[in-house]
Amino acid sequence: MLYLPQMSRDTPTKDLVKGSSGRKPRMRKVLPPQYVWPLLFTLGNLIAGFAAIHYANKDPQWAGPWGWSGLTMAGALIIVGMLLDSVDGALARLTGTVSELGATLDSLADLVTCGVAPAVMTIALVSMYVSENGALTLLGPDADLPWGKVVWSVAAVYVACTALRLARFNVETQPEKGPNEHIKFKGMPSPGAAGLVASLIILHQHFLKNGDDSLWIERAYAFGVPGVMLLCALAMVSNIPYDHFANRYLGRPQSFRFVATFVIIIFLGIWWFQETVAIGFIIYALSGPLSTLKSKDKEAILDS
Repeated sequence: MLYLPQMSRDTPTKDLVKGSSGRKPRMRKVLPPQYVWPLLFTLGNLIAGFAAIHYANKDPQWAGPWGWSGLTMAGALIIVGMLLDSVDGALARLTGTVSELGATLDSLADLVTCGVAPAVMTIALVSMYVSENGALTLLGPDADLPWGKVVWSVAAVYVACTALRLARFNVETQPEKGPNEHIKFKGMPSPGAAGLVASLIILHQHFLKNGDDSLWIERAYAFGVPGVMLLCALAMVSNIPYDHFANRYLGRPQSFRFVATFVIIIFLGIWWFQETVAIGFIIYALSGPLSTLKSKDKEAILDS
């Protein structure tokens, strides 16, 4: 998550600019290089989300690099945006450029990459099975079939919950306290929700590309994704605690067991990438409710 600095009056990076008319010189603020790099990563996250929306609207018959469909390209771009989002915050803390302005800018980028882009992907996925003549016609609030309106409404609820989730995070979090403050999230983080939806759609396209002739399975899978998206939307605005994966597992010393498990996951990802990524996000999505139930069971045992 990016945090852009707040420039003070004593900032030495100001240039005098004098007009040709001889008027009083005015001060021009110039951002030092260490301030610009986190900004570029956040803008890269925003552009990745914008590009994902573009590819999600591609015709189902369109094939891009490596034979990827438009939805596969969109899902991959969302994951790239998530990686950029995880780097800009660490880079901002390393360079000491933490501020509320940067956090707000990062949330705007996440709203596009983790909110609007997955919603458009889901609508495009379901629309594949109702479009005529092979041309993609996106479902909308004016869809002829009732379930078409339902799918669009679920996507709209997901976008709204993403915005609420990001706004609540900005209000409740003080970025200047550093990374140790964010060991737990209140509610499912928007990148986790977007990663789950995007990975499930990528897995669907992987099965479709490999010649699975079971149309009813593909259709059931596609119509199940909006249900998962709705659960993710509710999880984002809930009070269920979720781990901050990077700060909890990558920013602290870990046991040999964790390292061995991480290496095994990497090898599984090399052989079965789509399946491994989807299962990983499913486990993360379930980790919040399971940890809550586990803590309640411990409290019940202590009270008994």
